[in-house]
Amino acid sequence: MNERLHSVLAQRGVSIESLAEICEVDPKTVGRWLGGRVPHRRHRFAAAQHLRVEESFLWPPQQSRTTRTAPTSDGELVGTYANRASVPREMWISLLRGAQKEISVLVFSGTFFAQSNPDVARMLAERAQAGVRVRLCFGDPTGGAVAVRGREEGIGDTLAAKIRASLTYYRPLLGKPGCEVRLHDTTLYTSLFLYDENLLVNPHVWGRPASANPLLHLRQGTEGGWFDNYAQSFDAVWAGARPWTPDQEGTAAHGQD
Repeated sequence: MNERLHSVLAQRGVSIESLAEICEVDPKTVGRWLGGRVPHRRHRFAAAQHLRVEESFLWPPQQSRTTRTAPTSDGELVGTYANRASVPREMWISLLRGAQKEISVLVFSGTFFAQSNPDVARMLAERAQAGVRVRLCFGDPTGGAVAVRGREEGIGDTLAAKIRASLTYYRPLLGKPGCEVRLHDTTLYTSLFLYDENLLVNPHVWGRPASANPLLHLRQGTEGGWFDNYAQSFDAVWAGARPWTPDQEGTAAHGQD
């Protein structure tokens, strides 16, 4: 099933019949697209133009008929990206808006997460109000792990400054029911972005910023698979992280937990 196409149609308020008319096909054909069939090139272009999204978002190359089988035994791997910066902005927004149970984010600074979507705090608050559990875990700007990572990337204290700047976007979430923001002081091997059964995994390469490293799109499969292993690692880091309390940031630098 093409969940991205389902989601974009719902967000845009476009019916199957309307899209069929735009693409000059039978509504049953659009139904087959929703079921996972990849349209002809001219139909993909027409649909993407009408829905105002990138064609590669609706039909990534990894989902073409020649590459639809994922290399994992249970099909957990939906797609791959050469680097995080190449993931379409519409995909981040679609996954966030479509979450029904959980949104969990594990990063050092996650600056792009807010800068590419200035309404992210409002959107997260709306999802929380709808019953979604929102957990955001950033690097502790006063911690040792951030200092080490800053040296490894050759940017020194800049990473800590980026974290503090990023956190300012999420002040409106403090105290909101269903929303939690914590700071971790651990070696971060991957940045994680979890939306219900979808998980974006951004592995870290030594000395390179996360945005320049590959990204894997996983969908939850059998128990004990890739998805579960990464989700459990998030829970482990989250359990050891401290709540973000901006007014106490100064005291944290003097050794307080």
